[in-house]
Amino acid sequence: MKAVVIGGGIIGLCSAYYLQKAGWHVTIIDKGNLNDNCSYGNAGMIVPSHFVPLASPGIVAQGIKWMFDSKSPFYIKPSLNLRMANWGLKFLQHANQKNVTNAAPYLRDLNLFSSNLYNELAAQPGFDFDLEQKGILMYFKTDEVGEEEIKLSEKARSLGLDAEVLTQKQAQLLEPDVELDVAGAVHYHCDGHLSPDKLVQQLKESIIKNGGDLRTNCTIIRIGTSNGKITKVQTDKEDFTADIFVMTGGAWLPDLAKMAGIKIPLMPGKGYSITQNDPVLKLQIPAILCEAKVAITPMGDRMRFGGTMEIAGINNTININRVKGIIESVPNYFPNLNVALPEKKDIWFGFRPCSPDGLPYIGKSKILNNLIIAGGHSMMGLSLAPATGKLVTEMAGNVPLSVKIEAFDPERFS
Repeated sequence: MKAVVIGGGIIGLCSAYYLQKAGWHVTIIDKGNLNDNCSYGNAGMIVPSHFVPLASPGIVAQGIKWMFDSKSPFYIKPSLNLRMANWGLKFLQHANQKNVTNAAPYLRDLNLFSSNLYNELAAQPGFDFDLEQKGILMYFKTDEVGEEEIKLSEKARSLGLDAEVLTQKQAQLLEPDVELDVAGAVHYHCDGHLSPDKLVQQLKESIIKNGGDLRTNCTIIRIGTSNGKITKVQTDKEDFTADIFVMTGGAWLPDLAKMAGIKIPLMPGKGYSITQNDPVLKLQIPAILCEAKVAITPMGDRMRFGGTMEIAGINNTININRVKGIIESVPNYFPNLNVALPEKKDIWFGFRPCSPDGLPYIGKSKILNNLIIAGGHSMMGLSLAPATGKLVTEMAGNVPLSVKIEAFDPERFS
C-alpha cells in the first residue's frame, strides 16, 4: 500500500509517521526543504484549553479596534482580493456563539486525543522533544478580561477540562523567579508544551529510518484526476502515483485543493516569534498574556516569545511594529523580565492556515475517493498534529475513528 503526503509540515509529518506504523509506504512531497515550516518557530503548546475557535463573538468588534494599532495582536488587512473577501464574509457569518458551542466538544476531544498521543510518542525510542505537562497559565491584568477568563474556565470545567482560577499571590508562588504584575490567572492543568524544532527533526529522522521518502523542493504543477480519483500528482521533477493521497500543505492548501477541483477557503495568519538562548530569568510554566495575546514558552535552555495574527496574504515582510508589540507587552506582566528587540535576521515568522470558522479541515473527500484532506488548523497545528495524523491513518485503513470529526468536513464550504 502506497501513500503520498502532499506537504511536509507538522500535519504532514505526523500523517506520514502514523501511516508508516500502519504498514503504508509513504512519500512526502514538499515545495521547500522541510527546514523552516510553520511548526519550527511556534510556541510549542499542547492546548486542550483552546476549545474556542478564532471565529467567536466579540472578535470582529475587537479586530476593528486593533486595525488602527500598528502593534496590535490581531489584524486583517483590507483588500480587494476576492479570496480575502470571500473568507472575510464567511468569518463574519461564523463569529457567533452558535459556532463556539458547536465547535467546543470537537476541539476538546481532538486536543485531548492529541495530548495522549504526544505522551505515547515521547516514550518511543528516538524521541526526546522536551515534553512537559505543567499546564499553561493564562494571565490577566484587568477585571474585564479576568471576568471573561473565569467564565471561560467554568465552561472548560463543564467540558471536563482541569482549569483552576488563581489569585495573583497563588500564581506568584508558581513563578518564584519572576515578578508578577497581574490581577490573577487561570491554570489549565490539562495543557502541555514541547520543543517543536526537536519534534519536527525527530519525526523526519523516524520516517526516513523506516523507509519513507522525503522529496523536497518539488513544485506541484498538476493533479490528475479520473473517475472520482486522483491518478497522479505531477511536479517539476517527477510524477507520483499512490493508493491514497493526503493533502496537507498548510497555508498553501487552497491552491493545492483547487488543482484537484475542490474549494477550500483559507487565509494565512502570519505569526512572529523570537527565542532567547540561556535567559537570565525563565518561566517555570508556559504563559499566555491574555490582553496582549502573547505566548511565552520555556523550552529546555531557551525561552520563546510569540504572537500576532496578521491576516494579509502570504508575504515575506517583517512588520517590526508587531514584533515590538510582543516584546513591549512582556514587562507589563513581568516587570523584571525584559526582552531586547532582536535584529531582523533573528525574528522568525510563519503562516498559520486559518479557516473562516476557526475549525480544521480533516476528512475524506466526497469528490475524490482516494484523497484525504488535513489542514486549516490555525494556531493549533502542533497541538492537533498527532491526532490528525492518527485520524488520517484510520481513514486510509477504513477503520473506526478514534474521535468524531463531522465538524471538520473539508468540503463544508463547497
